Amino acid sequence: MAQINKPTEYFNTLLWTGNSTDNRVITGVGFQPDLVWFKQRTGANVHAIIDSVRGTAGTNYTLSPNNTNAEFDWSGIFKDIQSDGYTVGTDTAVNSSGNNYVGWNWLASNTTASNTDGSITSTVSANTTSGFSIVTWTGNATASQSVGHGLGAVPKVILTKNTDNGTQPWKCYFSEVGNDKYLQLNTSDVPATSGVWSNTTPSSSLIYISNDTGVNGSGNTILAYCFAEKKGFSKAFSYTGNGSTDGSFCYLGFRPAFILLKNADRAENWFMFDNKRDTYNVADAYLNADASTAETTLATVDFLSNGFKIRTSGAYANFSGSNIIGIAFAENPLVSTAGVPCTAR
Repeated sequence: MAQINKPTEYFNTLLWTGNSTDNRVITGVGFQPDLVWFKQRTGANVHAIIDSVRGTAGTNYTLSPNNTNAEFDWSGIFKDIQSDGYTVGTDTAVNSSGNNYVGWNWLASNTTASNTDGSITSTVSANTTSGFSIVTWTGNATASQSVGHGLGAVPKVILTKNTDNGTQPWKCYFSEVGNDKYLQLNTSDVPATSGVWSNTTPSSSLIYISNDTGVNGSGNTILAYCFAEKKGFSKAFSYTGNGSTDGSFCYLGFRPAFILLKNADRAENWFMFDNKRDTYNVADAYLNADASTAETTLATVDFLSNGFKIRTSGAYANFSGSNIIGIAFAENPLVSTAGVPCTAR
């Protein structure tokens, strides 16, 4: 497997302070993002997600990971994707004067293509180098269906949302949880046992779905963000909590830039850490993916050259015997293909 030596060409975190100026251009991503996840840090406000497959310049197809709302037009938040960032409005969720913000950004292909690999035709923007694709399809409410994801590798994490249905949760596949369960990104719930994925592990070309409304509602547009593991860039992880401040070490093969984790055995929040909001160990600035609350600090994790080590006994990340799952993206690979090692921060 080819290794990614410069992860910031495919994923990057951007920070800014609001100034309440309309049509403000936020730059510094380093590429033209296809998926942008925003959150106000200094106040309680919803998470907001935009992607290039559902929306184009002048349209505002916004979703909130922390609730079940259907896709909506939020004209005050997002105006356009730029070659190195995005244009935003004046809404408090993204650009209120004096407030601090974070945007997590992923690169797909900057284009879309029709994919007929599955029984349902999908629209896909796929980056096979970084193992990330954005997929949409129209549900038909029929059991035992399949959808092409375009990655050419098996996705380990899939985040799905019925964008037309405001009661359906985000239904998420994690390989470390299994193909007979799903997690909800918008709640702290433990995995639900369900046949959402037709009890079938995704393949290198297909996602398998049932007639569940969340992933296959009749006539509804369904969205999926698909992530395969790539050496030096991304890893779907799992570790067992030990209940100690001298917590578990999780090997990734890279120094992480972003970590999303969840205790899969307990009703605990989703926790988000990154290397821009926290520049030294112990990393303590966190946001909850399933809540609109402001950024809070709680000493949790050391970002190391080859993974991360838990530094809390808190149940959310280290309850003894619990299965903690998540996904991480890299700042630097452990060793580049040029032989340059990554040092601890």
